[in-house]
Amino acid sequence: MSDYEEAQPSEEEETTAPSDLSPEATEQEDSPASTQVEEIDSDADWDTDLEADDTDQRTRRVTPTELYLQACQLCGAVPASFYLRRLGNSTLNLNHHGLGPLGAKALAIALVSDLDVIHLELEDNFLQAEGTHYLMEMLNENFTIQSVNLSNNHLQSKGVKCITKLLAENVSIKSLKMSGNGFVDEDARTFAEAFANNYRVKELVLSHNQLCEKGGHYLGQMLGNNEGIETLDLSWNHLRMSGAVALCAGLKVNVTLKQLDLSYNGFGNVGAQALGEALHHNNTLVLLDVSSNRISDEGTRVLFQGLAANDSLRVLRMASNPITKVGALALLTSMKNNPKSALEEVNISTVLVNEQFVELLDTILQDHSTLVVQYQGVSGSITRNKKPSDALKIFQGYLDERKESCMDFFQTLDNEGTMQVSNSDFRKAAQQAGILLDKHQLEWLIQNFDMECTGKINYSQFAEQPS
Repeated sequence: MSDYEEAQPSEEEETTAPSDLSPEATEQEDSPASTQVEEIDSDADWDTDLEADDTDQRTRRVTPTELYLQACQLCGAVPASFYLRRLGNSTLNLNHHGLGPLGAKALAIALVSDLDVIHLELEDNFLQAEGTHYLMEMLNENFTIQSVNLSNNHLQSKGVKCITKLLAENVSIKSLKMSGNGFVDEDARTFAEAFANNYRVKELVLSHNQLCEKGGHYLGQMLGNNEGIETLDLSWNHLRMSGAVALCAGLKVNVTLKQLDLSYNGFGNVGAQALGEALHHNNTLVLLDVSSNRISDEGTRVLFQGLAANDSLRVLRMASNPITKVGALALLTSMKNNPKSALEEVNISTVLVNEQFVELLDTILQDHSTLVVQYQGVSGSITRNKKPSDALKIFQGYLDERKESCMDFFQTLDNEGTMQVSNSDFRKAAQQAGILLDKHQLEWLIQNFDMECTGKINYSQFAEQPS
C-alpha cells in the first residue's frame, strides 16, 4: 500500500484517533508541536510515513475533516481552520498561515485524497526543505493539483532537490511559483537539468532570488532545451550583463515562451542589445518586461532595431529606465518602419516625451488604432490650430452633460483612494470616454492638471469646484 493512503479508524475506534501508528508517527506525536526541525542532509532522514494501520482501510472511510484533524494530531501540528472551512473549493489559499514543516506534513496527508483542490497557495509558511519534501511526496500521488505557490518559504538548495524529483514524475503541475527562496546559481543549474525533460510546466516564477551571471547561463540553456514553459518570471535577480546575454542566447531558439519578466536585473545596454538580437529571431514572445534595468537611449535604440523585425511582441514594459524623448522617438520610429508590428501596449510611463513624439504617435495610430502608449507627459508647450486652452472647456462640458464633477470623474479611476491618478490612466480614461479632445488638447489638459510633471494628477485641487 502507498505511503500516502489515508488514515482510517476501525469500527470499534470510530471516535478516537488511530492507535496502531508507525514508530515514526508515534515518536512525533509524543514530541511537542513547537519542536524546531533540525537541518538534515538527506531525504532518508525525513519521516515519510503518512498513514495509519493498513487494516483500517477495510472499515468505513473517514470524512476529510476527520482525516485532517487526525493527521494534525499524529504530526503534532496545529490545525488550519481555514482549510476546513474551504473544503470542496478548487483553490486552497493558506498563504501566511505559519504551517511549518509539521503543518505541511499534516496537510499533505489530507491532500493525498482531496480531488477538489486545483490551485494550492502556500506562500510564506516557513516550510523549509522538509515541509517541501512532504508536499512533493503528496504530489506524486495527487494528480488533481495543477498550480503550486511555494514563494518565501526558505527552501534553499535542499528544497530545490525535492522539487526537481517531483518534476521527473508528476504529470499534472502546470504552474510553479518559487519567489524569494534564496536560490543561487547552482540551483538554476539543477532547474535547467530538470526542465530539459519536462514539457508540462507552463509557468515558472523564480523572482526575488539570488540568481546571478552563471544562473543566467544555466537558464539560457534551459530556454534552449525546454519546449513547455510559456511564462518565465526572473524579476528582481542579479543577472547583470553576462547573465542576460546568456539568457538571450536561449531565447533566440526557444519556440514556446510567451511572457518573460526580466525587470530589476540591472543588465544595462549590453543586455538590451542581446534582447534586440533575440527579438529579431524569436517569433513567439508576446510580453517582455525590462523595467528598471539601467537601459539608456543607446540601449533603447539597439533593442528597437530587433523590434523592427518582430511581428509577435504585443506588450513591452520599459518604465523606470533612464530613457529620454530621444529613446521614446526611437521606439515609435521602429514601429513605423515595421508594418507587421503587433505591439498593443507600450509602457514608458516615466518618460517625458516631446511634441514630435505626439505627432508621430498620431500617425502610427492611424494604422494601429488599438495601440496604447503610456508616457509621463509632454515637455514644452503645445500649439496647434485648435486652441489648447479650449481643452478645459471641452472637458467641463463633457462633465456638465453628465451632471458630474471633476472629483467624480477622478474618483472612479482612483481604486486605492490616494487622491492621485496617473497621467496615463487619465489619458486612457479620457480616450475611452469619447471626450472630443484631440491629442494636443488632451496633452495640454494633462500638463495643466500636472503642473509639477510628477506623472500623477492630484485631484484634491478640484475639491472646491462645483458640479
